[in-house]
Amino acid sequence: MTNAISDFYDSVPVTRDFLGLSNPAAFTPVPDDWVLGVADIVNSTGEIANGRYKVVNMVGAAVISAMINAMDGKLFPYVFGGDGAGFAIPAADAEVARETLAKLRSWAQEEFGISLRAALVHVTEIRSAGRDLRVARHAPSSGVDYAMFSGGGLAWAEQQMKAGTIGVQPAEDDALPDLTGLSCRWSNSPAQNGQIVSVVIQPTDRATESDFADLAQSVVAASEGLRRAGHPVAEQGPPMKWPPPGVTLDAHVSRAGRNLKLHKMRLLFENLMIGGLFKFKIRLGSFEPVRYQRMVSENADFRKFDDGLKMTLDCDSETLARITQMLDRAKTEGKITYGLHAQTEAMMTCFVPSAMRDDHVHFVDGASGGYAQAAAEMRSK
Repeated sequence: MTNAISDFYDSVPVTRDFLGLSNPAAFTPVPDDWVLGVADIVNSTGEIANGRYKVVNMVGAAVISAMINAMDGKLFPYVFGGDGAGFAIPAADAEVARETLAKLRSWAQEEFGISLRAALVHVTEIRSAGRDLRVARHAPSSGVDYAMFSGGGLAWAEQQMKAGTIGVQPAEDDALPDLTGLSCRWSNSPAQNGQIVSVVIQPTDRATESDFADLAQSVVAASEGLRRAGHPVAEQGPPMKWPPPGVTLDAHVSRAGRNLKLHKMRLLFENLMIGGLFKFKIRLGSFEPVRYQRMVSENADFRKFDDGLKMTLDCDSETLARITQMLDRAKTEGKITYGLHAQTEAMMTCFVPSAMRDDHVHFVDGASGGYAQAAAEMRSK
């Protein structure tokens, strides 16, 4: 691990208090000599309308898994956005990031026919544009923590990328990104409180940091009144079925040039064996299926700050009405834009470096479009 990473990101405090992250003082400025990376899928709403929401989520999460593998164990902040992702790294690792993003763009197009945008920008450029990049760390469990971003830099970089001002070109060769550990083998989690609601809230230029902090605190506090703060995945973990619903997608992601049909058959056999361990609660060496499944739920990333607030909540109608009323008031005042998308299930995309440890990462989104659909609604208002 480089000193630049260990000195900065290791020094950022880790908190279990998500509500406290509504306070801007909870965030630490990213060093000037760092680089921000962003990526998202072109026309993700169109892809979702064609029934490809699982593909959209998987390609978005692939950005993070590929970067984690490329950084070879070095810790760095990242955030999953449903149809894309953002991350920050020292400038010394910028070329690694550029090569990885280039491979991802080519892979997404070749494997899925998905057009993935990607870009890198120096933090100094962000600050020269009047924005900032600050980071915090939230630990939903003892096993993992997730980065939160504030300051407007992430949103600004995404806008510049979409405008074509900044960008990383696709790789010209057939080199593949390393996506080891990326999967989506769990079944969807049905709503228990009424419906799964994906919420995307962004401040406008008319909102001060204090304005947005007050609103975010009120919205998060309302969601905290739900059972398990609206956590959409059951305490004992998500359901598991055989054959797993995402096995074909998993085969595309992990085949690494191998025959797709044969690789899928291999995964089906593996999942049958793994499913037996979970069904009969069989311990295998240091692997404890009951503990692992519980940690999947505890580790799930179902709410985040990334220049705004995103949450995927298992929500009842009363709480949703209360949150919507708050958001409508703030929108009328010109302080925010927001989007909501309701569905019956939540889905999960996972990055598991080792099933023997507790640091496996699980990204949660709505199962019929989630954040991407909520963001599309926000843009259409």
